[in-house]
Amino acid sequence: MRIALDSTPLIEPFGGIPRYVTELALALAELSPKDEIHLLSDQPGLHLDERLLARPNVHTEPSAGPRFGGKWWSLALPLELRRRRIDVFHGANFEVPYWSPAPSVVTLHDLSPWHEPPIRPEGSEHVRQRAPGSLRRARLVLTPTEAIRSEVCARFGLDPTKVVAIPHGADGDDEKPTLAQIESLLGRLGVRPPFVLYLGAAGDRKNLQTALAGWRLARAQAPALGLVFAGPGTEAFRGKADGLTALGEVPDRDAQTLLAAASAFVYPSYYEGFGLPVVEAMRAGAPVVVSRDPALLETAGDAALTADAESPEQWRQAILELVSRPELAAKLRERGLARAARFQWRIAAEQTRAAYERAIRRS
Repeated sequence: MRIALDSTPLIEPFGGIPRYVTELALALAELSPKDEIHLLSDQPGLHLDERLLARPNVHTEPSAGPRFGGKWWSLALPLELRRRRIDVFHGANFEVPYWSPAPSVVTLHDLSPWHEPPIRPEGSEHVRQRAPGSLRRARLVLTPTEAIRSEVCARFGLDPTKVVAIPHGADGDDEKPTLAQIESLLGRLGVRPPFVLYLGAAGDRKNLQTALAGWRLARAQAPALGLVFAGPGTEAFRGKADGLTALGEVPDRDAQTLLAAASAFVYPSYYEGFGLPVVEAMRAGAPVVVSRDPALLETAGDAALTADAESPEQWRQAILELVSRPELAAKLRERGLARAARFQWRIAAEQTRAAYERAIRRS
């Protein structure tokens, strides 16, 4: 099978959607070495993972055809699909071509562009204009959770048989840091245990203010308890409170070590499509508290405590339960490890490839 995957999200070096494109392409290439995976985009300077470049059946060479004045989706991409004799095109981020010689599949990671602020991200108008047409043209629509699948069907009136929920993977390096490595990193970063951790982006949708407020309330009863924010944009919280360490972006290995050292991991987001940081926290052995967003509840299952995104008091209670009840924290760690093991990129690739075959049959 010749599969074309929209690689435009790889113009960004980090983020959930670039990671989705990279990990799915790798898993598809490993799943069926006879398949060809073509990463297509009209954007220069893509951040291509070295693992992609090393796969003989992953094609990253740029389009050889004319650009037609920037008409990528309407003209240049369809002609490129024909030139490469592509069997199926996967729009990995809301969009498929206006016309295509191959059947198309499109992924909607969430419906945040159709919500009100603070959930709606800036620059959403393009997605709101283009996505409905892509949904009509695509043979199948993929979502990362049943929660988003239901929302997509309800908002756009789609036939439920056209929309398929395929959870993302979250597997990777499972090597646990040693106690010496944990102590070394915490010393270098100036972090003293015990601490509560948030790891992820810091946009308004992520609702870090509620986590901060809940921790402040908890600290009145546990004065030694620290709070660590790590991830893009979290440096904006530096100096907001005594006991808060705002690290900003951290390397992946440091992130895994922080997760392994945390007394609790909090994820108070107002809205998510899947919640990859939650699964990564579970995989690292951190006990987790999530907001009651439907997708987060689905992803976390029974392996996390929950709290209302608008209630600092509920976050206080959940944080204190984890730091004061070792038996509860241990039980959630065990459940979290089992839960995280279910989310594998190989499984996601198998289900996605089955969706491609179904789309081809429907064409």
